[in-house]
Amino acid sequence: MRQKAPTHLIALAVIGLSLSACASHNPPPVTAQGVDDDDAYCRANNVQAGSPEYIACRKDRDVQRNAAQAKADRRQRDLGEYMLNHPDRP
Repeated sequence: MRQKAPTHLIALAVIGLSLSACASHNPPPVTAQGVDDDDAYCRANNVQAGSPEYIACRKDRDVQRNAAQAKADRRQRDLGEYMLNHPDRP
């Protein structure tokens, strides 16, 4: 006869997997809405699509977005390093 795994071990495994999914740091995907917001931002500044000013505006928005993402990644990494170096502090 086969022994069944205890219910509490299965529940513990399910909880552990769900918590490990929350611990990962993944950037949100770029959506069409973000692209539309960049377009709306640049057009709100009276810049016509296709002009050199429009292209520069879109590039500036990309640079700002990438810098913000890099800053968030750097802060997450610094927090992890702090937690590793100070295990006695919550």
